[in-house]
Amino acid sequence: MIKTVLFDMNETMLDLSLLKENFDKYFDDNYVLKYWFTKLLHTSTVVGAIDEYKNFGELAEVVLESLFYENNKELTKEIKIEILGAFRKLPAYDDVPKALELLKLNKIRVVAVSNSSLEMIEEQLANAGIINLFDKFYSVDSVKKYKPFNDIYEYVAKEEKTSVDNIAMVASHDWDLFGAKKVGLTTAYIKRKEEIFNPYYLQPDISETNLIDLAKKIIKIK
Repeated sequence: MIKTVLFDMNETMLDLSLLKENFDKYFDDNYVLKYWFTKLLHTSTVVGAIDEYKNFGELAEVVLESLFYENNKELTKEIKIEILGAFRKLPAYDDVPKALELLKLNKIRVVAVSNSSLEMIEEQLANAGIINLFDKFYSVDSVKKYKPFNDIYEYVAKEEKTSVDNIAMVASHDWDLFGAKKVGLTTAYIKRKEEIFNPYYLQPDISETNLIDLAKKIIKIK
């Protein structure tokens, strides 16, 4: 039986459309946001692999600088603040509030787990209007190792005083769920965009295209 559900934040609960609008002001490329985000995740993984650590905000800034440099564009302080500031104002997907409420009605703890700082997580949840639906939130700053390294999943399970058998991880990223499943968590995939789940990763236990339907499946897990 699932007692606690961990939620990834960006792209899983929070819609990146606002961030894309800001990137589109400076780049005529539909894939520039995806490239920046992928490069950011690649950087965090490399840093973790060699046991170094810089917070996600620092990495995001450096990767943004690299993106503008690669495209021979000037990145002013104002543009940097405008783009990265949008991260704090991302709206929740329409299916998020009801899905979280459904879990809480069934006495399941709702927890956010993110590569961002605690301050960023709190601000994002508050601006999205869903902070009151969360019992707790955790940042990788606590372990100084990004997802999908096992440190944060194990840390949260310990802090929640719950066996990994009773925890589910919800994410729209296959690499995040791969890391969670390697630790022993039940994994729930919410498909937010058209892409395949990497066949070389451990596959999710359940999946859906709507978070409410995914929550219903989680509740039924015995």
